[in-house]
Amino acid sequence: MLFKDQVNFVMQHIKKNKLRVFMTVLAATMGCAFLIVLASIGFGLQDSIEDEILSSETVTQIEVLGSQALFTAEEVADIQAVENVQTVLKTTSVDANVEGYMGDRDTFTSLRLVNFNDYASIAKPLSEGKYPENEKEVIVGYHFGQTLLNEADRKLIEEKSKAAEAEGTYYDGEEEGYKESLIGKEIEIALGTHEQPDVLSERMTYTIVGVMPEPAYEWAVENRIYMMDEQREVVENTYNQVVTEEGASDFQLFSERFDIYAESLEYVKPILEELREKGYGVYSVTEQLDELNVFFLVLKAGLVFVGTIAVLIASIGIFNTMTMAVTERTREIGVLKAIGASPKLIQRLFLMESTFIGVIGTVLAIAISYVISFASNALLPLILKAATGEDGFNNVQFSAIPWQLVVIAAAISIGVAMISGLRPARKATKIEVMQALRQEL
Repeated sequence: MLFKDQVNFVMQHIKKNKLRVFMTVLAATMGCAFLIVLASIGFGLQDSIEDEILSSETVTQIEVLGSQALFTAEEVADIQAVENVQTVLKTTSVDANVEGYMGDRDTFTSLRLVNFNDYASIAKPLSEGKYPENEKEVIVGYHFGQTLLNEADRKLIEEKSKAAEAEGTYYDGEEEGYKESLIGKEIEIALGTHEQPDVLSERMTYTIVGVMPEPAYEWAVENRIYMMDEQREVVENTYNQVVTEEGASDFQLFSERFDIYAESLEYVKPILEELREKGYGVYSVTEQLDELNVFFLVLKAGLVFVGTIAVLIASIGIFNTMTMAVTERTREIGVLKAIGASPKLIQRLFLMESTFIGVIGTVLAIAISYVISFASNALLPLILKAATGEDGFNNVQFSAIPWQLVVIAAAISIGVAMISGLRPARKATKIEVMQALRQEL
């Protein structure tokens, strides 16, 4: 029998029992679609978390742990000599009450001293302006202007906060603050102690020449002031204006930190291994990816297993359909055997039918799954925003369907369909010719 004739034989039965085959295909479609959509949740959440980690500006940063957070000049040189280390960045935080003033506006802020040559080599481009070129120039955080408030702004924020609280939401004050460009504006900085925040030093005047890039996380509010580390002595002398003798003895104004930066993400792991061999305690945020990959591998395997159960349930329908097909076509099978059809040919005919049901169900399931995935990613953030009042779900990918998932689901679905038709197909090969021909139509 030619292949074309085999296909016609299969299609005749399908056309004869359209409703039964349709319901069987529908069951196979629902089972496979459930498998893909369920597993896509694991892929989507993994992609969202990985994107969040990799989008961080600290992706090439290697943190120094414990007592080794401070390095000598020799240790810094030793680390910089490691292949593919871009820089060892020293940042100094000022542990003081810091207030900034610009005209009738003011804000509570914090102060960091950095080497801008090193910082510029590892940081994202500034959102505005340039890096300082002299000691009287500073750059400020992305939200510095938003936190610069006057009395009118504070009253508006208080009113809007009360209104939002009454509705069960929260207002972050993003509509207030200084909205014009900060570049070229003079900012006055005063320091005080945490014990006496109202007692402030004389004001230091600096010019803002740059604004930091927007933070990777939407919830982060970045309003620090960054100045050259050569200003350390000036900051210390200014702070000492308000320090009492009792507090001066054991208080540490400056907190230093060293961070190692790789030239690119691919070099982070080799650098970590080499530094650990040298005895340094180091850690990178990228190491979370290895832990996440193990976790999501288990999660995705579990979701695929649960989805496979739905496919197995759908296979019962395929088994019943094929069993009925063998019973209904006993006479045709007898005729085929009488004219010389081999058992392998008869088995192939019924396996082709069950495979056809599996293939059509899988194709429809893949199409439906992509529609559901697209709809969930578009609608779920809107639904969650309406329910919670938060905008933090916009960057969350709730569903992702990579080609690997499609291949796995298709293999499971079509494989189960073929296995479901295997026993009825073998039953068809055991039908006796004379008994089949005697069966009444």
